Amino acid sequence: MKFLTYNDAIDYLYNKAPLFSRMGKVAYKANLDNTLKLDAYFKHPHKSYKTIHIAGTNGKGSVAHTIAAILMDAGYKTGLYTSPHLKDFRERIKINGLNISEAYILGFLNQYWQLIEDIQPSFFEITTIMAFQYFAENKVDIAVIETGLGGRLDSTNIIEPLLSIITNIGWDHSDLLGNTLEKIAYEKAGIIKKHVPVIIGEHQTPTDAIFQNKAYQEQCDLIFADDEYTIENYFITQNQLLQLSVNKRGRTLYPGLKYQLIGYYQSKNVPTILAAVNYLNKLGFLIQDKNIYHAFRYVVDLTQFRGRWQVIHQQPLTIADIGHNKPALEHNIRQLLRMKKNKLFFVVGFMNDKDIHSILPLFPTDAYYFFTEAPIPRSIKSDVLKQMASNFGLYGQSEPSPGKALTKAIDLAQPNDMVYVGGSTFIVAEVL
Repeated sequence: MKFLTYNDAIDYLYNKAPLFSRMGKVAYKANLDNTLKLDAYFKHPHKSYKTIHIAGTNGKGSVAHTIAAILMDAGYKTGLYTSPHLKDFRERIKINGLNISEAYILGFLNQYWQLIEDIQPSFFEITTIMAFQYFAENKVDIAVIETGLGGRLDSTNIIEPLLSIITNIGWDHSDLLGNTLEKIAYEKAGIIKKHVPVIIGEHQTPTDAIFQNKAYQEQCDLIFADDEYTIENYFITQNQLLQLSVNKRGRTLYPGLKYQLIGYYQSKNVPTILAAVNYLNKLGFLIQDKNIYHAFRYVVDLTQFRGRWQVIHQQPLTIADIGHNKPALEHNIRQLLRMKKNKLFFVVGFMNDKDIHSILPLFPTDAYYFFTEAPIPRSIKSDVLKQMASNFGLYGQSEPSPGKALTKAIDLAQPNDMVYVGGSTFIVAEVL
């Protein structure tokens, strides 16, 4: 088999390997067997550079990209592996903010397609080993690695990081990870390893003991970031930055810190990022305050991070955000309701594995809705979603195309109104 073009190679990757984002549960592998076979074949590429491992229900993408930006700004050649992508597969694998090249992907799949045929790995298993090998061949100093789903059985969990981070625990993928927060926390805690320090983003009563017990078993330092740092207040500046007041045990730190990611929920992620940087310096890294200021201010520019409270249109102000589970949407809707506007419009769609009956009551009944769908099998059909939403007092129209739904919303809205696009990563991807 020989792929002549990048598009041929990517089509093979999408069509050959089960892809969770398209198919859902049937693509999830509840073991590391294939990953370990691939890792052995490639002679453990991840052991040739330092790694940071990040899990959690919400915020892990923001935390991963910001830590990567800080390391880059401090002069370290930094790999970044995240998922899912929004528009381009290459977004998943970056070095110093630049996407992996089409040529590398084409060459990799041409060279190793027989191995893929023999082992039959999932899409994520192939992508993970490709990322690890790419970072090794390019001799990165450090790679920031985000889990795909869960932690304990995630393909990324073969690495031996110098620091583990778990942002928080919430209700997402409970059909795969467990039907209680404790069970979900147990899966995420699977990334905690012997003698490797772990940072937990925030105290949560049901799950603290899970992490404390696991850290005790693995004889590793455990830091709760919200014990170390608190955000006293935050606001969006005139030039669209989130300005934060950071406090560390009664002392003001990083006065005037400005963040290019402007969702209010970032106030939950900032303590986690700062605690991680503090620990990296303890481990011998040289990260200065100026690196922190610059990376926070320009994180989107440095890493091409998109889809997090992203302003995509002015007048009406139009925000796109990939938040898709109950905790994320609670934060987003709270921020929307606090913002100054006349009328609020939503362009929303959801995947069929979300607990839609706990999500829909979060949305305001005095807004107007365009119910839409992503062009993948997991998406709830727009007309079905419209009917479900009406049971919760949410009314509007169905439009299967997210792009057309957004155009209709912007056309209908007045300059002083607001439009919010979200409910799913894939809806945001379609409109960007």
